[in-house]
Amino acid sequence: MPAQAICWWIIIQSELLIATHCEDEKIIKLNYERFKNEKGELAAADHPLIRDAHACFESSLVAIQFAKKYNSRLHILHISTEKELQLFSNMLPLKDKRITAEVCVHHLHFTADDYERLGYKIKCNPAIKSPNNKEALWKALLDDRLDVIATDHAPHLLSEKEPPYEHAHAGLPLVQHPLLLMLHYHKEGRISLEKIAEKMSHAVADCFCIQDRGYIREGYFADLVVVDTQAKTTVSKENILYKCGWSPLENFTFPASIEKTFVSGNLVWDGGGLDELVKGQRMLFNR
Repeated sequence: MPAQAICWWIIIQSELLIATHCEDEKIIKLNYERFKNEKGELAAADHPLIRDAHACFESSLVAIQFAKKYNSRLHILHISTEKELQLFSNMLPLKDKRITAEVCVHHLHFTADDYERLGYKIKCNPAIKSPNNKEALWKALLDDRLDVIATDHAPHLLSEKEPPYEHAHAGLPLVQHPLLLMLHYHKEGRISLEKIAEKMSHAVADCFCIQDRGYIREGYFADLVVVDTQAKTTVSKENILYKCGWSPLENFTFPASIEKTFVSGNLVWDGGGLDELVKGQRMLFNR
């Protein structure tokens, strides 16, 4: 059975949430061939032109059409374009939505203007695109058309992010800094602390029906972060915890710092080091 047919069979048959990465590979291939023929050698800044808004929109549109036809529970990952936002609604509360979506922190922070400075370090799929998309994503996040703030985490070595275009891997190491990044935008007045907690914790648990997590409630697992909002953090190679040893946010200064992190009630980070003896637990679901 062709891969696309398998995907549609899953959408038709599954009673569970279906999470999809939506980009049309046929459109992407045609764009790649056109730019390759025109330019010869491609650059990092060509990435959002190859994996463009049209490729994202067409794929998201088809997935949503199928989900609506079969009343499937669909969640579209890492929305990156202004054009796609017309496909989502804030007319229902999250608990009643059959179609939900998320935005990643790097699409809320970087724009295509940053390829000149960071090059392939910010090459990811879907691509980081022009500034109008970033502003539209923020608006949709705050008016609840977008339901979740998420993060990419693809810890490629720097040697794997080097040119040529075809060699440079897609993906960013970001899981260490998304909360600090949102606290930066809170200090700028763009998002409230309550909205950060909603989009990064409550809505995640609600969207995926995760049992006993995502809220500070009696009987729930204590997945908590203690933040010092007065102590700044500047990202450097010395405080990066990724084994790949780099971050696209190096030299960026956040207005806060993470003092402690608890997972399932266990202290795993005390501001000075990780307790790697504490292991995660299999999540349970209310479904």
